[in-house]
Amino acid sequence: MSLNGSTARSEEGPVVLTGATGFIGSRALGALTDAGRGAGVRALVRTVPGDVQKDRSGGVPKSGSDDMLRARPGDMLRARPGDDVKAGSVEWVRGDLTDPDAVRGLCEGARAVVHLASYIGGDERLCQAVNVDATRALMAEARRAGVRRVMHLSTAAVYGAGPHRGITVDEIPAEPVSAVSRTRLAGEAYAREAGAVVLRPGLVLGAGDRWTVPGLRELVERVPAGWDGGRALLSMVDVGDLARLIAAVATGPRQVPPGVYHVGHPDPVRVGDLLAVLARLGVLPPRPDADWPWSTCLERLRSTPGRVSERQFALVGRDHWYRADEIWELTAEPPGPGPLSRLADAAQWYREKVGRGA
Repeated sequence: MSLNGSTARSEEGPVVLTGATGFIGSRALGALTDAGRGAGVRALVRTVPGDVQKDRSGGVPKSGSDDMLRARPGDMLRARPGDDVKAGSVEWVRGDLTDPDAVRGLCEGARAVVHLASYIGGDERLCQAVNVDATRALMAEARRAGVRRVMHLSTAAVYGAGPHRGITVDEIPAEPVSAVSRTRLAGEAYAREAGAVVLRPGLVLGAGDRWTVPGLRELVERVPAGWDGGRALLSMVDVGDLARLIAAVATGPRQVPPGVYHVGHPDPVRVGDLLAVLARLGVLPPRPDADWPWSTCLERLRSTPGRVSERQFALVGRDHWYRADEIWELTAEPPGPGPLSRLADAAQWYREKVGRGA
């Protein structure tokens, strides 16, 4: 029997994956289908990747044409081999997560559901539609289908402004301060009702990161000094290590008990060390000699307009460290050498996207 009392699905069924084309989801897709796990994946996407369309049709049709591939449950399309998707097959299911018809039947016969899709923009209506309503519908479908393992990706930002130093899960009450965080916390509730493993990562680094390091680039220009000694401790994880962990939760030999877990490398990262490594790799400018107290940092930020808010500055300039040992121990998955050690692998991508150049 499954956790919710329904008949358990076959361990040989596919893993249902949302967010498969995103920053974290694309790496999770690779981890799930690699040679070691070899899981089949049923990925719900708004647009089937062009490489798959080309492999199927011999050429990529124009959007909106009658020849456009129409993927649906049961239409198995093998993912094009690449650096991330090494083995196994992917059933691409075209649909919008916010459309109830797209979710209906999605979880039939699945061995696991991995829900990584979220909306992190400023439209509160979309926050509600994606992070709450779509999560509720997907979790209900997973329960109806009797899926044995369900995993939901949330965020440590649900705790609010901080500072937070070495806290355990729910040691302090969640106090989200943005529409994104509020709705992601609300979505957690439906996942927990479905018996899901809910992961709350801190900052995620790696190729494809379009928030953390790009945000740091802006901040070091607006606040050109050390930030209160660079002593803030941050929970961070490399996207590849996070992807391995997600795959272990979904398909590993050890089934993780339902509940909420922090995700980050067990050792927190000092923001000063992070900035120094990024400067050494040519991603950020060289570090200045000056160091300013936090109050001066905030004054300078307020006097220099930009996209990164004071609240977002505090997420990297003040302690935001959440203890994350438990999830690595439960999965028996090694956490790896740490996100700073992995940055060299992503440095070229960051240099091209963040804009300093090698």
